[in-house]
Amino acid sequence: MQCSAFREAGSARLDGEPLGMPEAVLDRHLAACPACAGWTSQAAAVTRRARLSPAPQVPDLTVRVLTALPKELPGTRAAARARLVGSGLRLALVVVATAQAGLAWPALMSGTAAMSAPVHMAHEAGAWNAALAVAFLAVAAVPRWAPGSLPFLAAFTVFLLATTVSDLAGGQVHADRALVHLLLLAGVLLISVVAWRGRRPRGRAVVAVSRRRAAA
Repeated sequence: MQCSAFREAGSARLDGEPLGMPEAVLDRHLAACPACAGWTSQAAAVTRRARLSPAPQVPDLTVRVLTALPKELPGTRAAARARLVGSGLRLALVVVATAQAGLAWPALMSGTAAMSAPVHMAHEAGAWNAALAVAFLAVAAVPRWAPGSLPFLAAFTVFLLATTVSDLAGGQVHADRALVHLLLLAGVLLISVVAWRGRRPRGRAVVAVSRRRAAA
């Protein structure tokens, strides 16, 4: 075996690493080879000096680093503003839902509705208004449901407003009754804003899907 292998083994022993050979074999070679013994002795001296040499003085930069830090982490103010806007939207949805439920209550309980509608029609109108109130409250409680509720609510709003405008033009509905539908419009607009604010950029969405698939 060449001396280079024994010198590598000697260096490994100095570093506390596996020798790659029995220690007794290394010791016999060092006892019989003055060149390798001298090389190992010099390597041990260099290693000892490197380990025992004092570390260079480093200035204390704590105060300078702390002073250079921003008073406020980037994005903190924007995140707080976003949370405030989100809370305002959810509170507005609760207010609209409460008003919508107020419209539903008389029709559901007494069977009376605007324009002297028959009892069953009054109950149907009350059920619709109650369902809308529940939808608004659900999105206020769980904003991520906003995109899923939009297709139905938006379609219902468009058809209802179109027929209301037509009925107003034909004199078939009173203006005060038509104004009630503005609650629905306000609720749908609020849900649209919640859904828009909760959207994720396409790149982030693709990464999230890839991570979920990788985890599965």
